[in-house]
Amino acid sequence: MAKLVARFVKDKSGATAIEYGLIAALIALAIMVGATNLGSSLNEQFSFIAGELDNATTNAGQ
Repeated sequence: MAKLVARFVKDKSGATAIEYGLIAALIALAIMVGATNLGSSLNEQFSFIAGELDNATTNAGQ
């Protein structure tokens, strides 16, 4: 029984798998945050361009 416990304590493969899982989760979180920020910035830019085009067509008709 003591050998089994000693072997379990020395086994590092489970810790490595957990570390890789945490790294993958952090990378996924960073991608989601970056994509959200990029989407918001693009939405603001397209809204600005749409407003400018609307103003240009309104002023051209006068």
